[in-house]
Amino acid sequence: MIRIHIRRRVSEDKEEALMTLINQMRSTIVGSPGYVSGETLKRIDQPGEVLVISKWQSQFYWKQWHASRERAALQADIDQLLGDETQYEIYEYE
Repeated sequence: MIRIHIRRRVSEDKEEALMTLINQMRSTIVGSPGYVSGETLKRIDQPGEVLVISKWQSQFYWKQWHASRERAALQADIDQLLGDETQYEIYEYE
């Protein structure tokens, strides 16, 4: 099992639009091979930072999703909205 931490910074006036896009991505991802679960967190001590934690059966399945057209299209919309790069961190369980 692996967990992907996906960090984004968003201004207050764009937060609702970002959450809509994140929810669209989640509805697209459900049922994808290897996908286990996901959650979205808003950082309390750093307003404007959003963390999505995505859990996968293996890095193989994550890479398949990451390379998919559906994800790339939604990610392009997110990047355009934020004007900043999304940061990905991949962790495995010990």
